[in-house]
Amino acid sequence: MSLESVRQFFAERAPEIDIIELAESTATVALAARAHHVTPGQIAKTLSLKVKDRVILIVTRGDARLDNRKLKQALGAKARMLSTDEVVNWTGHPVGGVCPFGLENPLQVYCDVSLQGFTEVLPAAGAIYSAVRISPQQMAELTEAKWIDVCQPPQ
Repeated sequence: MSLESVRQFFAERAPEIDIIELAESTATVALAARAHHVTPGQIAKTLSLKVKDRVILIVTRGDARLDNRKLKQALGAKARMLSTDEVVNWTGHPVGGVCPFGLENPLQVYCDVSLQGFTEVLPAAGAIYSAVRISPQQMAELTEAKWIDVCQPPQ
């Protein structure tokens, strides 16, 4: 169902973007980078967080880590990661397939500025074996994301 909601999202908003489906899992940054023959930084990982009483998504480069100080400053409060069940309930996507497209519930999406260093990134597409190739700018436009700086630079 989740992959289908992403498929419908792109059919309606960006039919030129193809969903890539692989036989192997791409549920982690390392698996996805290897399967798609890209650097880990090009994998756009989507993090599901709760800030006060709202759930948000933050899309970052795959090799970046959240900076809690920057996160609190940008969002005005501490954030916590959602549990696996909460992720599925809020996004409609399984952990490892979470993306900002075709969401079960309307959620505010943020894109970390670290993604802007790439011309193309690969976020998941609603399943642990699917992804799309997309520019960070188009991803932000399609999801009405706000750009923020909440990550530590990659090591």
